[in-house]
Amino acid sequence: MTQVILGENEGIESALRRFKREVSKAGIFPDVKKHRHFETPLEKRKRKAVAKQKQHKSRFRYSNNGQESGGFGGAK
Repeated sequence: MTQVILGENEGIESALRRFKREVSKAGIFPDVKKHRHFETPLEKRKRKAVAKQKQHKSRFRYSNNGQESGGFGGAK
């Protein structure tokens, strides 16, 4: 639960900005979006598969340290 306590001379605009920042730090927005509508088991599997592919792709994007891939790893 996110809460913001107002200071004595603090305006509502700055308190609202602080509240929005705290909510985004707490990760409430993605959770709200996820629970906005019912997700069928098929949709859930598809979403997880896409996330897994993205994670796999980003993990190996920079794994060869700038070297060309191919061959048996011998001298160039």
